[in-house]
Amino acid sequence: MVAVDTNVVVRLLVNDHAAQAARAIALFRKQAIFVSKSVLLETEWVLRYSYDVPTASISKAFLALMGLPNVTMEDAPTIHQAIGMLGNGIDFADALHLASSTSAERFATFDAKLAKRARGVTSLPVVQI
Repeated sequence: MVAVDTNVVVRLLVNDHAAQAARAIALFRKQAIFVSKSVLLETEWVLRYSYDVPTASISKAFLALMGLPNVTMEDAPTIHQAIGMLGNGIDFADALHLASSTSAERFATFDAKLAKRARGVTSLPVVQI
């Protein structure tokens, strides 16, 4: 299994650098691939801020990536849950924080928008402090 860096995933999804995209595609075709949560988190940020990719397109790309038979995601259920939160106006970083915190009693934040948007999206109580 080969763990990949953010730039490999971005090249695979964006295909903006022909030579690197070809190498990324070849790697994904030939190898078992591991994608860490931190790589996915950084990939979302790069796609959103550097490429202006809409949230819905990022969700679709991540779900497609997760669906590849040779791709293993670190903590796939948590990633899937976080992707599901994107459609509710919660950014991926916050969604990943929430989805990763299920063993906690509650999630504290200063972010009033996050506290409001998280209601009904997660069973974890989100409180603004």
